[in-house]
Amino acid sequence: MAVAAPWFYEPEQRKHASSRSRTKEVHVLLIESDQKFLQYLGTSLARDSFQVSGFISAGEAIANLKQGFRPDAILIDAHMLGADILGTLTSVREICPSIPAIVISCVADPKQIVKAIKLGAADYILKPFSASDLKTVLNRCLDVFATAQDESQNQEFPISEDLSFVCANKRMCEIRSQSMTFARVDLPVLILGESGTGKEVLAQFIHKMSPRSNRSFLKVNCAAMPAELLESELFGYEQGAFTGASRSKPGKFEICNNGTIFLDEIGEMPASLQAKLLQVLQDGSFARLGSRNTVQVDVRVIAATNIDIALAFKEKRFREDLYYRLNGFSVKLPPLRERKEEIPVLIRYFTRKLSAKYAKSAITVSDRLLQACMEYSWPGNLRELENFMKRLLVLDDENIMMNELRAGRPASDAEDASNDPQNGLKSMVSSLKGEAEKKAITLALERHDWLRKAVASELQISYKALLYKIRQYDIVPSRKR
Repeated sequence: MAVAAPWFYEPEQRKHASSRSRTKEVHVLLIESDQKFLQYLGTSLARDSFQVSGFISAGEAIANLKQGFRPDAILIDAHMLGADILGTLTSVREICPSIPAIVISCVADPKQIVKAIKLGAADYILKPFSASDLKTVLNRCLDVFATAQDESQNQEFPISEDLSFVCANKRMCEIRSQSMTFARVDLPVLILGESGTGKEVLAQFIHKMSPRSNRSFLKVNCAAMPAELLESELFGYEQGAFTGASRSKPGKFEICNNGTIFLDEIGEMPASLQAKLLQVLQDGSFARLGSRNTVQVDVRVIAATNIDIALAFKEKRFREDLYYRLNGFSVKLPPLRERKEEIPVLIRYFTRKLSAKYAKSAITVSDRLLQACMEYSWPGNLRELENFMKRLLVLDDENIMMNELRAGRPASDAEDASNDPQNGLKSMVSSLKGEAEKKAITLALERHDWLRKAVASELQISYKALLYKIRQYDIVPSRKR
C-alpha cells in the first residue's frame, strides 16, 4: 500500500550560497497536525541548513518509517489532533531506537514529561520557543546520540577534575542517557541502589548536566547525625533557638538556593523532619529553628537511599507522600556483581585517579588478578573496589591482594577456596568472623528493640557503620516491634 508523501523543506544552503557547511546534511522528520505551525518549523529549520520532511498525520509518518524512511531526528507535537502522543512516541522508538525523538508541548505537565522520557524521548521542548532554541535542542540531542553510538568514547564522562561517571554496561549506558535527558527537567530525582553503587556520582552527574550546573551542589548525609542536628544543618537556626546558638546560621537549603542539594541516606531521615522536607518540595518554603518567618528557596532535590521502600512504608519509617514527591524521576543503580563488564574499565579509572592523587607510579594489573576481580562478588560494590585499588597501589603486591580476594569471598565460596592450603584457613576464619559479628549485632538489636542508635553506642561503632553492617548481613527484625 502506498504511503503519503511528506511536506518537504529544502535547506537554504541549496538555494543560496552560504558560508556555513556541514560534514553531513541533517534530515529532520516533523510530525505536526497544525499545518501553519508545521510550515513555520519547516522553513525555520531549513534556514539553518536542515533538510526537513513534515507530516500532518502521525499514522502516515509511522507508515513511512516502517517502510524504511530514516531521518536523523524526529520532532513530535504532543497535542496532535486525534493522536495518542505516548502511543506515537512508543511506535517511533520501536521502529527507530537509535534516532533521537523530541517532544514539543505547550503544557509543562510533569507527569507527561516523565512518561515521555521513560518511553525514550531524547528531550522535551515547550512552546513558545524560538528557532535558535529549537536548533540548540536538536544539535544537543544529535551530539548525545552520536556519542552513544561510539562505545569507546562512552565509558567515562568527566564530572570534575578527579571524578567521572563510568559506563561500560548496557544498563548503565541507558541510565546515563536517561539522566542526561531528565537532568534538564527541573524535577526531584530519587536514586535507589545498594551502598557503594555510585549514587552520589550519579547525583553529581545529573547536576552537571542540568541548567543549575554553574550553581552550588551540596551533599547532606541524613544518617550521619541525630534529628536535632540534622534539622539545624538543613534549615538553619536563629540566635537563641537552643543552648549554644549564639548567632543565627543559614541552613544548607538557603546556602544552596538556585542550586542542587543531594540528600544521601534519605531513608534514615527522622519522621519529624520528613514533614518539613515535604513542605520544601511542595512550595519551596520553610522556617529556621526558632523563627516565625518563612524562608523561600529554589532548590532542586536529588535524594538517594538503599532501604527497601515497601518495607519502610509498612513499618511507618518513611512517608508515602514524601516518596511520591521525591520520585519525579527514579533511577535504580544495579550492583557491581550485575555489571561485571565494567570492572576492567573501573580498575583502569581508579588506577589513573589514585596514582595522580597519591603521586605514585601507575600500576599494571595482571590477567591473573583481573580474573580474580571478575570472579569476586564485590558486596561493597564500587566503594569496595576503589578501596581495594588503593591498597594495591600502596602495597604493590598482587599475591597479598589475591589472598585478600579469596579470604573475602562469601561463605558459599569458602568451600572452593579451602581446597587451596594457602588460603583455606583465611577463608574459614573470615567466614566464622562474619557469622559471629552478625550474631552479635542481631542479639544487640533485639535486646534494644531495634533502637539502632542505642545498639551503635553499646557496640562502640558509629551509627553509619551499624547501618552498613545491617545491610551487609541482611539482618531483618524477627518479630514485630
